[in-house]
Amino acid sequence: MADNKNESQVPSEPEAEFVQAEVVPPRASPAAAPPTAASKMWILWIVIPLGVLLLVCGGVLVLIVVPAVQAAGEAAQREQCRSNLHQIGQAMQSHCEAYNHFPQVYVPDENGKPKHSWRVMLLPYLGEHNLYKKYNLDEPWDSPANQKLAGMMPKIYHCPSDTLADASSETSYLMVAGPGTMGPGGKARVAMWDIRDGSWVTILLVEVAGSGVNWLEPRDWDTSVGDFSINQGTGAGIGSEHPGAANVLFCDGKVRTIDESTDPNDLKTYTTRAGFEQPPPLPHRLAGRVAGPEGRRAWLV
Repeated sequence: MADNKNESQVPSEPEAEFVQAEVVPPRASPAAAPPTAASKMWILWIVIPLGVLLLVCGGVLVLIVVPAVQAAGEAAQREQCRSNLHQIGQAMQSHCEAYNHFPQVYVPDENGKPKHSWRVMLLPYLGEHNLYKKYNLDEPWDSPANQKLAGMMPKIYHCPSDTLADASSETSYLMVAGPGTMGPGGKARVAMWDIRDGSWVTILLVEVAGSGVNWLEPRDWDTSVGDFSINQGTGAGIGSEHPGAANVLFCDGKVRTIDESTDPNDLKTYTTRAGFEQPPPLPHRLAGRVAGPEGRRAWLV
């Protein structure tokens, strides 16, 4: 009993007292003084020159960066154009090895009229077997059946810088055609040993921007009526949208970038395969000099 009494007399733990803290209102900050006319002038003197400086720097940056980007883009397109011609040249060499002659500038019909272009006959050597199978060799290039392929030109036949032509159908590359050239026409077939002047100084293909020639059409650069100037905008000569020059493919498979300052009479000597001329060096970019037989020289890019 005593124990129970003692337990009941144990004082309970006092309850915690909660004291409400006194809330002190924030001290009001003194109102900012309105800017004076003098302070406004100082702000204008700082902000306006800074803004002008940023605009000038931005304009200078645009003037520097934009041309550099454009130049880099054109350089890439020019190299792609050279690559296209190089691959076409390799395909030409493969055809020459298979048949002992270059592709004819056109395959004639029984009346001697152009029927098929070299661009069609070269398709198997460019890896375009399926497209070649769709083309009907028994019909002319402009038959209804073959015209279904008119807008299916392989990209390799178009220069990426050529904005004047339809990239899906108009070729940028034409074979040199005409008497004494690599494309004499008719049933004539030109073999490597027929190039008496030397393959390294005989042009096979030229670049013609905005040629207006559908890739199926058996029509090329006729030197008998053509213009031997470069980038003159006549529509009849070698031309490109590369600044100051145009690409050409020689019979040895080399691609050269020929400067537009080339004398037309000098360029003409490079279009014949057995003219026995003494062609002078061609103005070009990034050239290296090589010598051929009979003392003839060419300038290579």
